[in-house]
Amino acid sequence: MQVKFGTDGWRAIIAKDYTYDNLKLAALASARYFLQHPNSAKGVCVGYDTRFMSKEFAEYTAELFSSQGLRVFLSDNFVSTPAVSLYTKAKQLAGGIVITASHNPAIYNGFKVKASYGGPAHPEVIAQIEQILPQIDPRTAVVPDTKLIELTDIKGFYLTYLKSSIDLPLIRESRIKIAHNAMFGAGQDLITSLFDESMLSCYHCSINPGFGGINPEPIPQYIEEFIEFFKEVEPDVAIINDGDADRIGMLDETGAFVDSHKLFAIILKDLVEQKHQTGEVAKTFALTDVIDKICKRYNLVMHELPVGFKHVSKLMTTNNILIGGEESGGIGITSFLPERDGVYTGLLILEMMTRRNKKLSELVQELYDEYGFFCYNRLDLRVSDEIKQAIIDRASTGSLENIAGYKILKFNNLDGYKYHFEGGWMLIRPSGTEPILRLYCEADSQEKVDKVLAFAAKLA
Repeated sequence: MQVKFGTDGWRAIIAKDYTYDNLKLAALASARYFLQHPNSAKGVCVGYDTRFMSKEFAEYTAELFSSQGLRVFLSDNFVSTPAVSLYTKAKQLAGGIVITASHNPAIYNGFKVKASYGGPAHPEVIAQIEQILPQIDPRTAVVPDTKLIELTDIKGFYLTYLKSSIDLPLIRESRIKIAHNAMFGAGQDLITSLFDESMLSCYHCSINPGFGGINPEPIPQYIEEFIEFFKEVEPDVAIINDGDADRIGMLDETGAFVDSHKLFAIILKDLVEQKHQTGEVAKTFALTDVIDKICKRYNLVMHELPVGFKHVSKLMTTNNILIGGEESGGIGITSFLPERDGVYTGLLILEMMTRRNKKLSELVQELYDEYGFFCYNRLDLRVSDEIKQAIIDRASTGSLENIAGYKILKFNNLDGYKYHFEGGWMLIRPSGTEPILRLYCEADSQEKVDKVLAFAAKLA
């Protein structure tokens, strides 16, 4: 099969597998699914990020949809993935497509499928589209109906909604100094349009389809130069978004990285303690155990799910989920959208900081004071399929005698292979979007995290 859907739609290397011919198959299969949807008469929307040829791929996708009789709202500019999800939900469309490969390297592009409820398509929907794929004849003539394609300001629609959902006047009055690293991605002119220049320092807020030679992912190994910039401009806080702005990482006022584990926990605490909200909590398999502790303290039902925000999003549409998230920077607040949103999450943290008159480091310290110190890291190993399979085979048996000398307390294979030990856990699992083996660790000391990941890498 030339097109294979993974964790979050279809991704492939541009010109190798991500071609117009294969895009045609993915789009026509999706069109056939959307035409069966109860909202098919309202149409679909198509957005795109700042990657190489994303605009052209989006225009071709719109033409393909129109050729099948679907009305298409095509973004008039690059746009974040959450903006497409919001527009899809607000306009009650049959679905949406975002041409993006999110945080993947620059040689990739992708095809994210969004459902009518404004979030990643459920696994069952992706399975239906995959079943349609073999039925698509690649020789199908494409005759676009341009009358059905409407250029739409999806970004403007999203910004208007943001302004009604976040207390922006409170943040502006605080005169907090913000640095924004858009990583050359689709979030680059969102935060800048909400605050005046005196409050903002922008970094990598321009178009560069090569992403400066890094992966546009908001994690420590890709922000070393930004940290130097941060120290030069001396802001109070930084928001870092990935290529399509649905993920987040942050820096506190000292330039220390604050990952999504801590951000998720800080927001959950605020929703419950300060805003007195309640509901269930959804987290993926690789997210911090501190969420378990918070849920236990406040008697909240917690769901642990396989990796991939699509599993979280599904629960956000069926259960009374207050907040859902994953380890890789994706956090979603159901009252806003059943979708991860790196820009909204960042603004929510800014609002919290100004409302409580707290620095981000102080919010993190509150977390440590109540639940103990914890830290986390992840290693991505590019290994051959043979080696990857050998490691997975060994990990899958649960037969490791110890983890870097630490006694194993529990083994869980919900998604990958997770070993709990005194003070932390290690998880081994293959990536769903790249030829990579991921090694994760959370522990109660940095030394322990480093030791465990070195042990896991040595296995490989």
